[in-house]
Amino acid sequence: MCIGGEPISIFGLKWAQLNFVENPGMAFGITLGGNYGKLILSLFRLFAIGFLIYYIRNLIKTNAPKGLVFGFGGILAGAIGNILDSMFYGLIFSSSDPSMHHWNCVVAKMFPPEGGYGTFLHGKVVDMFYFPMGHFPTWLPFLGGRMFFEPVFNVADSAITVGVASILLFQRAYFNDLPAPTPQIVEPIEPIQEIDNQPITPSIEDVIETKPSENHPNPE
Repeated sequence: MCIGGEPISIFGLKWAQLNFVENPGMAFGITLGGNYGKLILSLFRLFAIGFLIYYIRNLIKTNAPKGLVFGFGGILAGAIGNILDSMFYGLIFSSSDPSMHHWNCVVAKMFPPEGGYGTFLHGKVVDMFYFPMGHFPTWLPFLGGRMFFEPVFNVADSAITVGVASILLFQRAYFNDLPAPTPQIVEPIEPIQEIDNQPITPSIEDVIETKPSENHPNPE
């Protein structure tokens, strides 16, 4: 992860900052190792986008609660935003981290003559929001001395987080209001109708006892 430049305070607040971060992994700086990990993550995002589009269309068709649709819509919007970075950022920008040092970054160039730093689906996601809200007490196990909120995130991460949180908070109201599937009534097949209480198909006796032909009169 490359973090470069001096942070810019938001509205003059020390605990709300803008900073440039290139994240090779998932939301909030979570990474999967190597190029194959990045490729698997990008393919998973594409699959998730396709599934979410299909699912949201079904929710709209069934008149699902608007809050549920907006929640999944936020997740979809965030996934699209991050996959766009992964698809094209490495193709159109030069590397901003040539020395691979954590704090030593240079400004990336758009459409460099030598080409971008990465290939399709291997671009890094750009994050910018940072909220250093102090540190945990040193006596606290595992978290003692660490930053209260370390991740640097972007607008897409925020959309995903808000969408997931809204669905979890209001899941009972959302899923209880979903319309029940309409049962299909299968009408029974009517029996073959009879003509004058006689079956349509003649019996064997009717075939044998046929009327004599006019060309062969009775000998009597």
